[in-house]
Amino acid sequence: MRFSGKVVVITGGAQGIGRSTAERFVQEGARVVIADVNSEGLFATAAEIGTDENVLAVVTDVAEKDQVDTLIGETLRNFGRIDVMVNNAGIASVMDFLEVTPDIFDHVIGVNLKGAFLGTQAAARAMIAQGEGGVIINMSSINSGLANPNVATYAISKGGMNQVTSTAAVAFAPHGIRVCGIGPGTIATEIIKGAFTERAGMDAILSRTPMGRLGEPEEIAGVVAFLASEDASYFTGETIYPDGGRRILNYTVPVRE
Repeated sequence: MRFSGKVVVITGGAQGIGRSTAERFVQEGARVVIADVNSEGLFATAAEIGTDENVLAVVTDVAEKDQVDTLIGETLRNFGRIDVMVNNAGIASVMDFLEVTPDIFDHVIGVNLKGAFLGTQAAARAMIAQGEGGVIINMSSINSGLANPNVATYAISKGGMNQVTSTAAVAFAPHGIRVCGIGPGTIATEIIKGAFTERAGMDAILSRTPMGRLGEPEEIAGVVAFLASEDASYFTGETIYPDGGRRILNYTVPVRE
């Protein structure tokens, strides 16, 4: 039980990677706070993965500072501390570059980039006040460094998120707070099974993935748990990429029949 006595906050916790990460931390003894704008899915997930004693659900729009501050405040009020913050909430608009409107741009940047920034700030303030350090993990993407014009706003937001990670890591290192990033490849989540897969095509996705399959949310949850643990105690400021080998590939590979 590596995280017994620890308190973990996870945004975008109603489904996908967020839910799997919450389940992983509960299994390893942590008390977990999950946040999401999807209240129905959020409360259903909370009831399914834990009890009132170890799981708290807080409806939160991460693009709104007052709601992020409330999330951290509720965490402290109910569990007394915060040890790990996982800024996982994210959205993706799949469309041609020239179809992106200012409103769409602002919405995606607001959730993905501003949300991570606000979550990092709020968590760091609480951790500094505690005086015991902590870990902040930002859920980036393979698209933070690869050009995919069909998800331009998503890619732009994740590229910016990597700088949230690196700049915050330097800012908070004197306080014993580590800030790390994770950039998954294509993971079998709800966000991938919709418009993204329909637009790109599964064969196209797999042809650029040497391992020949999508990743699973549980595999990303394992990376989150590693970065949050003492096994990663000298790790800060970097984003790592569990991507099935996609970043190192400079050509496409045959799809397995």
